[in-house]
Amino acid sequence: MSESSKRLAQALDELGILAKKSLGQNFLVSDTVIEKIINQVKEFKPEVLIEVGPGPGALTYFLQQMNVPLTVIELDHVIAEYWRGKGLPVLEEDALKLDWNQFYSDKKTVFVSNLPYQISSSIVIDRSMEDYGIEHMVLMFQKEVAQRIRGPAKSEHYGLLSVIAQTFWNTALVSEAGPGDFKPPPRVASRVLSFSRIPTEIKKRPQFLTFVKTAFAQRRKLLKSNLSGLLKQKQLTEEQMVGWLADMGFKETVRAEELSPPQFVELYKKFGFE
Repeated sequence: MSESSKRLAQALDELGILAKKSLGQNFLVSDTVIEKIINQVKEFKPEVLIEVGPGPGALTYFLQQMNVPLTVIELDHVIAEYWRGKGLPVLEEDALKLDWNQFYSDKKTVFVSNLPYQISSSIVIDRSMEDYGIEHMVLMFQKEVAQRIRGPAKSEHYGLLSVIAQTFWNTALVSEAGPGDFKPPPRVASRVLSFSRIPTEIKKRPQFLTFVKTAFAQRRKLLKSNLSGLLKQKQLTEEQMVGWLADMGFKETVRAEELSPPQFVELYKKFGFE
């Protein structure tokens, strides 16, 4: 039995609970995966740590040992009380509805989580809409979501999430995690990614998100068709857009999935949204 499995058994015994499917709880028990995550967090030299969904503490156990301020966000009341009893600041709230501004200061903040699968895409987009705050993230995803985050243009995984994540973050693979690395085993494979914030010319991030969403609204449609409403809104013509696309090396029959994230930024700026 792995050391993490032993700690899990002890924590669950103290808690008197089992994993709840409704909360997407699959507890990480691989010493190897945990070590890779913690080593990546240490590499970022955090001054403040935030963990979402600590559960019985596979990561929390080691995050506490870094001796930097750590706040955990936990929706499950029993687990939240458990960590309060251990002396940690706990926010018993939904991470997607929380005001994250309360965490941010001039200190280097690192966000780490074995994310519940159902919130992973949304939380990456939410953090991407902020131009301050979280400097680095180390997050666990369902493998398919991780592939979408890092997918290159023209690939089957490329889409809205790819463009947003790659526009605002440098990402890297930290570790693979198979079903056997969790208790209970999920039905899907997982993958851990690291994120480091990168500078961008985009000031109105929610507006850029809307632009990219509109571009991918109907994947089989031509990009100019998906963006036709925005052309009218900005009093621009289809001919103007076709000219911009030609300057970027594209035919007027181009679809959204063919543009790289930097090309999306370039086209967005042509629309005059900034």
